[in-house]
Amino acid sequence: MLFAIGTKVRLKHTGDHGEVTKMLADGMLNVWIPAQEMEIPIFEEDLIREQDYQAPVAKVKTSAAPAATISEKVVQYAPPASTDNYTAFKSQGIQLAFDPKYDIEGLTTHYQVFLLNDTTSEFIFSSQRNLPNESTRKTHGKLTAHSSYQLADVLFDQLNDTPTYEIECWEVTTAGTGNKQQKTLKIKAKQFFKKIKIAPLLDRAVHLYVLFDNLVSKKANKEDDLKSYTQKNVRPVQYQKSGNQKYNVHDVEEYANFKGEIDLHIENLPSRKGKMSSSEKLQLQLNHFEQYMDKAIRLGVPRIYVIHGIGKGKLKNMIASRLIQMPEVKTFKNEYHPRYGWGATEVIF
Repeated sequence: MLFAIGTKVRLKHTGDHGEVTKMLADGMLNVWIPAQEMEIPIFEEDLIREQDYQAPVAKVKTSAAPAATISEKVVQYAPPASTDNYTAFKSQGIQLAFDPKYDIEGLTTHYQVFLLNDTTSEFIFSSQRNLPNESTRKTHGKLTAHSSYQLADVLFDQLNDTPTYEIECWEVTTAGTGNKQQKTLKIKAKQFFKKIKIAPLLDRAVHLYVLFDNLVSKKANKEDDLKSYTQKNVRPVQYQKSGNQKYNVHDVEEYANFKGEIDLHIENLPSRKGKMSSSEKLQLQLNHFEQYMDKAIRLGVPRIYVIHGIGKGKLKNMIASRLIQMPEVKTFKNEYHPRYGWGATEVIF
């Protein structure tokens, strides 16, 4: 095996930097992409070890004025910074992170403490830290979407005193603030040293606690299911005819009848008669997915939804791995929906 947890890698098709975070089945790995702040599943064959990666180069001819001589300038490949995050695989809500800091001998001296918000919502928070023989430390502030807020440091020796954090937060909505969520967290040294994870936003190993993970607003209309949401968000796309004459794709019967979602549950797909194995079912689902994607790309629709369910996540992971290889796909995300939960991926072209 070429890869292990912690291996620095590059994505073959984009050149993005990454780090292997988890070994999955069927030759797949979870890879953290710092530049896009997301963790995705991807096949081993689509990865290159960092030390083996050779960036593609392009030669650009430039003329130096006033002389007419030509020189060659080498331009290194530089993937553009993405503003769209595929947060579904990593979003955990509001978290408390302890980032260790070391002295010259490599011994931990203290921890920088952060509140992390890796959701798409904004929150107001109140934090209180209690330690024996120390005045209570109170902090109030705002956590914007995908942001961190640094609290007071805690010394390594203070872990023996079981510091207690009392956190309250309120989601900021167009109607004001949502319901208060509250949690009291006692830091016990024995459990503390077992809670080491790569923290979202910080992009490094820290001691991480999830405070609030049920943060989705419940104001959605019952009729706002995935199908109606799709219909409301699919907009006409303008194309050019020969002679620069414009026409609207809604005039095309095929586009007008195109459904903005595909349900890949096996019972909803036409299949051959007889019993199928699990691998045959998965291949059938992927074939229908590929055909649907080809049609969506050909018609030029702006977005679609792929309903894959939850299950063990194999189909979702296979779809995600395929989507990241498609140059036509701008971004994709598996966010919570009031009717389908985490069972559908939105794809934006």
